[in-house]
Amino acid sequence: MGRRCWRRRVLAAACLGAAFLLLCAAPRCLRPAFGNRALGSSWLGGERRSPLQKLYDLDQDPRSTLAKVHRQRRDLLSSACSRHTRRQRLLQPEDLRHVLVDDAHGLLYCYVPKVACTNWKRVLLALSGQARGDPRAIPAQEAHAPGRLPSLADFSPAEINRRLRAYLAFLFVREPFERLASAYRNKLARPYSAAFQRRFGARIVQRLRPRALPDARARGHDVRFAEFLAYLLDPRTRREEPFNEHWERAHALCHPCRLRYDVVGKFETLAEDAAFVLELAGAPGLSFPGPPRPRGAAASRDLAARLFQDISPFYQRRLFDLYKMDFLLFNYSAPSYLRLH
Repeated sequence: MGRRCWRRRVLAAACLGAAFLLLCAAPRCLRPAFGNRALGSSWLGGERRSPLQKLYDLDQDPRSTLAKVHRQRRDLLSSACSRHTRRQRLLQPEDLRHVLVDDAHGLLYCYVPKVACTNWKRVLLALSGQARGDPRAIPAQEAHAPGRLPSLADFSPAEINRRLRAYLAFLFVREPFERLASAYRNKLARPYSAAFQRRFGARIVQRLRPRALPDARARGHDVRFAEFLAYLLDPRTRREEPFNEHWERAHALCHPCRLRYDVVGKFETLAEDAAFVLELAGAPGLSFPGPPRPRGAAASRDLAARLFQDISPFYQRRLFDLYKMDFLLFNYSAPSYLRLH
């Protein structure tokens, strides 16, 4: 009886491993480049073309400027993955937790915090019919509520692979240091982030400020940017737990060298890229919430430049090395304000 039970467990483990191997191979082997037209007969009963099929059609049209831009971004990402990644571990379901699923429209969206992910979640709620009217009217806490939007990790390996083959996958990225500066400002330097400050700010102060006042040690409300960066670079930080999603690297959240993304949107061209995705999804009338300030991009650059000006070249280089893969994979140049040499 014991030997029979052991054999069953070995067989089950082998099957599970094969399933995850299939999952990891899906972007390269199972998913067509774009044009599996046979999907039209199964997409919502053949009533309309899927977003992936629409992208394939646009990809064949030399007049579509935006399609050309996104084709170039895909090619650059694929080339960078080939040059800069070596053997990688197999993906586990938990690795897909950031990939949200819209079955009604055939969309997979990998969200990266501090890259308009709140507004994208609002839009997906509106698309799915869980919220009516203007997406901007959906409270942020409702958009982020657990379980409101299904994750790709919630499905079986077979269902994951089916969606990877047939759905349009997209993500939005941002210049890595501007995203990092935004995360610091919103999560550690603003008074409305008290809970976040107690969780992370207090830990940073206790570890890196030897003679901190008791109030700062308890509340973590006055973390300096240099302390935040030292915390990120401290080897103990990632030994204790993974990076928080607000400063985890985009490639570590979305695995763009293992999962094929059809649209790589950028924060710097948010309005155009979001409209492109919504057009493919068959919802051109749905308005993506715009940035809160007209000078959003310039203000983001100015904030990052101001915060980094007091950081030594030694730590700038170490931090650049930490986030280097995001710079390489998503075609961002090193910011001009850094002193890396």
